[in-house]
Amino acid sequence: MTDQGVGQLAGGRLMHVLETRGGIASDGSPGGPAATGMLLQHREALVYTLSKAAALEHLVMLQYLYAAFSMKDRDDEGLSPDQLAAVKRWRHTILEIAGQEMLHLALVQNLLTAVGAAPVLGRPNFPLPPHAYPAGIQMALLPFGETSLRHFAYLERPEGMAIDDAEAFAALDKAAPLPRAQEDEIGPRLQDFETIGVLYRAVESGLGHLVDQMGERTLFLGPPAAQATEEHFRWPELVPVTDLASARAAIDTIVEQGEGARGEWRHAHFGRLVEILDEFMELRSSDPSFEPARPVLAACVREREDGLPVPIITEPFTNRCMDLLNAIYEVLLQLLARYFAHTDETEAQLAVLADVAVTLMFGAIKPLGGLVTRLPVGPDRPGATAGPTFELFYSVDYLLPHRDAAWAVIEERLRSVAELAVKCRESCSPLYMPPLIKVTDALRTQADRLAAAR
Repeated sequence: MTDQGVGQLAGGRLMHVLETRGGIASDGSPGGPAATGMLLQHREALVYTLSKAAALEHLVMLQYLYAAFSMKDRDDEGLSPDQLAAVKRWRHTILEIAGQEMLHLALVQNLLTAVGAAPVLGRPNFPLPPHAYPAGIQMALLPFGETSLRHFAYLERPEGMAIDDAEAFAALDKAAPLPRAQEDEIGPRLQDFETIGVLYRAVESGLGHLVDQMGERTLFLGPPAAQATEEHFRWPELVPVTDLASARAAIDTIVEQGEGARGEWRHAHFGRLVEILDEFMELRSSDPSFEPARPVLAACVREREDGLPVPIITEPFTNRCMDLLNAIYEVLLQLLARYFAHTDETEAQLAVLADVAVTLMFGAIKPLGGLVTRLPVGPDRPGATAGPTFELFYSVDYLLPHRDAAWAVIEERLRSVAELAVKCRESCSPLYMPPLIKVTDALRTQADRLAAAR
């Protein structure tokens, strides 16, 4: 079909993809409620569902980061040169996919802002509480390997493609589906969706329904100046959402990068994961002892408040390094929350918020993520190393809406975290000093940048 033909359809490219897959509503329109099984009948239901989508993109991104950080990257970790080269290549791909999940998270924030909602950067901690998402959408922190690759491919699978999830999630078929919302319900609630694509199809269908109901200008009432763009985050696909067409473009990017359009999935996340899985199985077949990941365990620094049992890190240095990683991650989310919910920041100040957040990701989170996976959990877990669980200890959107106070608190927190990094350096072996020096320098430099920009 030509571009002109696609443009004449009721929806965007995603709707065309779904139509070619047979996802047609009872009224003949692609992606309607009958096709998705979801009903977004008012703004509150739309915002609620977008909030779930934001948390979902966040959680999926963390799964990829966990797997990537678990992968071996040194000459002394028992891999042949060819195996190490393959693992490094796979790690690069997994990190690229995680980066695109960050883009998807930003696009969902733009969608939320466009319809008058605050940014959503909070999410449940791992392991997820029961019923956080429909039974078919299960997430866990898994080291890189066959199980995690099959699970990732399952999450990113194109709609209508038959593929079993990893064996660890085999019980999903026994779960009862969630009921669909009704037209006269005033409050939003979680509804069933089998794939990420179905979730976004429901969002696109809901956007179209609400535009028909209240008009485009009434639905998209968020300030255009609050939209994240390529100018600050370097993603050409990060489009500002100001109307139905741009909302559809944002959704198209999310779904096409994840599952791919029909016939084009090989270059999407799904296809790239399947390619890695094929290569992994081939190497494992030629060498059954091939193990590309460290023996990581998703252990926490302290007990959970809800009482859910989790492994606890008892090695003091590992515990402190994991606390450092979690604290930096918390500040990074505060920076992003401030960016998306800013008040009177100048363009230059917004650029600083965005750049400091990105710099912390690559200059602090990435080196620390690799470091902790080489550190022991404790004597009660012999042989296990720590896997970054990205624990959140409270909501990241607690800062005052006033700019001066918010910036002061973020800067103060960065300097406190830098002091913790120094304490980690004082108690570590020379082997771990280089990444901790890099992290300390990044924290101090970015705190100075915030102070200068205020």
